[in-house]
Amino acid sequence: MTEKFSFEEIQNTLQQMGEKALAASRALAVLNSNDKNRCLIKMAEELEASADEIITANAVDLEAGRSKGLSGAMLDRLKLDPERIQAMADGLREVAALEDPVDRTLSTTVRPNGIRIDKISVPIGVIGIVYESRPNVTVDAAGLCLKAGNAVILRGGSEAINSNLVLAHCLNRAGVMTGLPDGAVQLIPMTDRQAVSAMLKMDKYIDLIIPRGGEGLIRAVVEQSTIPVIKHYKGVCHLYVDTAADIKMAAEIVENAKCQRPGVCNAIETLLINRDIADEFIPPFLVNMRENGVELRGDEAFRNYAPQARIATEEDYYAEYVDLILAVKIVDNVDAAVNHINKYGSRHSDGIITEDPVAAEFFLKRVDSSTVYHNASTRFTDGFEFGMGAEIGISTDKLHARGPMGLNELTSYKYLVHGNGQIRK
Repeated sequence: MTEKFSFEEIQNTLQQMGEKALAASRALAVLNSNDKNRCLIKMAEELEASADEIITANAVDLEAGRSKGLSGAMLDRLKLDPERIQAMADGLREVAALEDPVDRTLSTTVRPNGIRIDKISVPIGVIGIVYESRPNVTVDAAGLCLKAGNAVILRGGSEAINSNLVLAHCLNRAGVMTGLPDGAVQLIPMTDRQAVSAMLKMDKYIDLIIPRGGEGLIRAVVEQSTIPVIKHYKGVCHLYVDTAADIKMAAEIVENAKCQRPGVCNAIETLLINRDIADEFIPPFLVNMRENGVELRGDEAFRNYAPQARIATEEDYYAEYVDLILAVKIVDNVDAAVNHINKYGSRHSDGIITEDPVAAEFFLKRVDSSTVYHNASTRFTDGFEFGMGAEIGISTDKLHARGPMGLNELTSYKYLVHGNGQIRK
């Protein structure tokens, strides 16, 4: 299933896909909610009915991955079993149950000359998704894009090509049965990296690129793309324990933010501790981290409390460990904490733990991140936790979308101007 293609074949195939996606996007833009939801539910049913076919294809990918020496974590992300297939199907039904984000009136203005200006939500058009490893992204991204009225061109990782091809075939079968426009959901069948490079130059057809994967993939996409990209490079998230923090609350939040799932982008990588609370907070914190198997790296002030900790380097404060490793720094005040976060952070998710409303307001207003917390774990930066029902990714950009991206972030807007003969004088 992974035949070789020449560069000319890649370009021709992608151009044809782009033309089909563009035509499909115009039909999808006016598709009513009932038709979109009917298609999503049929897609869920097709996944369930095709579970054996999906697992067989996935077994080929898993075997190839083992022979290439993929890590256990990578193989786990790649694996599909009946439970995960059911979760994908359930996810499509959940998306179908969400409110349609398209054709909502965002604002209405009536001008002195009598013209009425309505600002309404519309689909973006054609969205390109570039992703690694996880075949579930094929289904999740297709479902979200479809619900928001967008056509989607998917390019998954080569390690999941057989799984992705079967999943895309299931989605398209459901699309044919429910009258979905041809080209609404397409998967690039080539594993050659030239296919990604060619895709990223298709600004004639694709309106937006969303990369999902490691920092290396995302930087490569940004550097090559002539199409706008929404992304986050990494999650260097922080918590700051203020002098007015509730010690018990702080301990629970820090443990959750670091230890619950250390391999995700909203787990903290650096802890900042106010100097005035260090004597009280650090001893029980050290016990907690030791019990959770966390390796600590700190500045000299912190190592006075924890001499066994490694000295934190400049690189440590920039690092996304995605592991049970935590950098620690003792700071003089909330201003110093904010300055550290704005220098070393990735504009993802950062929080303050304090009972002082003045310190909290100072922190919340000045930390330049997409999500800023007061007395809560950074682990809540997630579309489901934010009540969006689902997310297509997290953005640390400032234009168009910021933070968890749900259905609303997969739309744009346009103005409808109604008059009765007005002319400009």
